[in-house]
Amino acid sequence: MTQEELDALMESTAEFDENAEEEHEYNKNEIQENLEENIGYRPDPKEGWPLPPPSKEHKVVHQLDDVTRDSEERATEIMEKLEIINNFFIDSEGLVNELKKVLNKNIDIFSKLNDKFPNVESFSEALNLNKNTINKIGSINDNLQSGQDEVMMIMDVMQYQDIHRQKIERVINVMRSLSRYMNSLFEGKIDDQKRVSSAVHIQGDNTADVVSNDDIEALIATLGKK
Repeated sequence: MTQEELDALMESTAEFDENAEEEHEYNKNEIQENLEENIGYRPDPKEGWPLPPPSKEHKVVHQLDDVTRDSEERATEIMEKLEIINNFFIDSEGLVNELKKVLNKNIDIFSKLNDKFPNVESFSEALNLNKNTINKIGSINDNLQSGQDEVMMIMDVMQYQDIHRQKIERVINVMRSLSRYMNSLFEGKIDDQKRVSSAVHIQGDNTADVVSNDDIEALIATLGKK
């Protein structure tokens, strides 16, 4: 079937009634775009209908490029967030150390006051309160340091993600190299647009399979689906 015949067939599908239009929702422009993108797409009667033409959604390298690009962007965002979290830990640790100095100063003062005035309970209570608080400060510092360690381990794990991205990029480069080699290997002197179209069935072939109207309808329905 030639391009003109397919165009004529698609024009005829625009004349169905309103109920059929709601059911099928064919998109003529999208079908035309797919057909124009894939000139030379023909069914093989020996193998049956092949996969749909390679549209933007089916092109493997396009999808892999999207994966590597999005993966790198997300990995960069995660690393930046982890660095921010780690800086929060460092800043908090510095503030805790300053607070620890104040508590040690308080302990020194209340120790002297408690020794000089042992009968004043408020000095004794303040001394015990500051000692208990400084013990909690030590636990807070331990938690902050553990948090920093966890952040560093996550950053190490993210390095493996970057390695996976590089492996995908290497696969893409190999695929593109093979594609260029195959294109060069099968390159012809005559432009494909100037070639005479080949018949699907030639008299004398072992198979009598030809493209039926049902097959054409199925192809157009496949291309027209969103």
